[in-house]
Amino acid sequence: MPRGGTTTARYEEDPDNAWNACSWCEYMLIVILSTILLVGVLILTLFWVMFYRGGFAWSEKPAQQFNLHPILMVAGFVTLSGFSILIYRLCRCMKHIYVKLIHMFFHAAAIPCIALGFLSVFDSHNVLQKLNFYSLHSWLGFVTMGMFVLQFVIGFFSFLVMLCCENKTYSCRSAMVPIHASLGLANFWLAIATSVTGIIEKERETAKDPNLSEDNRLIEHYITSAMGVTLVVIGIIVTFAVRRTNAPASAKVYVTERI
Repeated sequence: MPRGGTTTARYEEDPDNAWNACSWCEYMLIVILSTILLVGVLILTLFWVMFYRGGFAWSEKPAQQFNLHPILMVAGFVTLSGFSILIYRLCRCMKHIYVKLIHMFFHAAAIPCIALGFLSVFDSHNVLQKLNFYSLHSWLGFVTMGMFVLQFVIGFFSFLVMLCCENKTYSCRSAMVPIHASLGLANFWLAIATSVTGIIEKERETAKDPNLSEDNRLIEHYITSAMGVTLVVIGIIVTFAVRRTNAPASAKVYVTERI
């Protein structure tokens, strides 16, 4: 309800915006396809690391410690963050406050993944005496992590803590919605760009490995290429799901309704 005292139906409650069969088919297709891709890219990364990069370890084996980095970063920045964005935009089966809490939970679950992924590569580089923050991938990752933390803090205080004074903070939260949504989507694309540049960087490093056979090098190339393509497709689907209104051309869309 707007703070002027008149009642306005939420977009999904407006009978003029009722979904037809095509809209529901599109909705289900996005949900199923995005779920398959978000889980699939994580499984593909895990398969690549386990069978072609020597598995995992911690500080006792710095080369294998590095392998935690791609798994944890894909899990945090892509899989968990992707589900968080899609749940907030697409979930229509529960109260909005519960959707907010689930949205926050997925982002909160991504934080330890991102932190451990960063520590694993940082420790591995230090032990192997490699430079830190020397490549485009490194700096994109640094910017992505900074924006992620900023988004989480602003979102937590703006859309959860401020609900304690719901009436007085309504205008502020309304103004924050498009900013938070746009920066969140930009952060997700930054994460995808960082992942793709990381794959390219690792491929260049692998090409110089004299202990790797030509057959394994070719198989790895196909796997990492599939990972990169999957990441880009995920970005396209998530963007489509977030920006798509599923409304007829004449329907009114309440851009800041979900606050």
